[in-house]
Amino acid sequence: MSQQLMEMVESRYQKDSIPEFRVGDTVDVHQKIVEGNKTRTQVFNGVVIARKGRGINASFTVRRIVNNEGVERVFPCHSRLIGKIEVKRRGKVRRAKLYFLRDRVGKARKLRELRTGKATTKSSKAKTTASKSDVQTQDAEPVGV
Repeated sequence: MSQQLMEMVESRYQKDSIPEFRVGDTVDVHQKIVEGNKTRTQVFNGVVIARKGRGINASFTVRRIVNNEGVERVFPCHSRLIGKIEVKRRGKVRRAKLYFLRDRVGKARKLRELRTGKATTKSSKAKTTASKSDVQTQDAEPVGV
């Protein structure tokens, strides 16, 4: 009985518009900020390094570098202050928590991109055809010029 009551209350506050994202993905989080009687939207972009909790208690941690300082923010998934979450890039990782990124500097901080579906195969075919045509035009140029 109490479990059903909790589910009913939680379903009232859960958002339906949360996109599918995982740890390692690069996201833009649009957060509404209220200052006096004005509201504005602030975008926080970075890499998702952790997801915690289930249901209405779910949250995720986003990390980015600003002026050579690491900044991490924890966002509740179902907060009314979050306008939208955009997934910019899918990351390929083998860990559930990416806390080791805190110690990494420079290029070591980069994550591999997860390649999916037909969109990447089309772009890779276009790149190979472009590189082949470049090679052909280079061969056709006179050497003495």
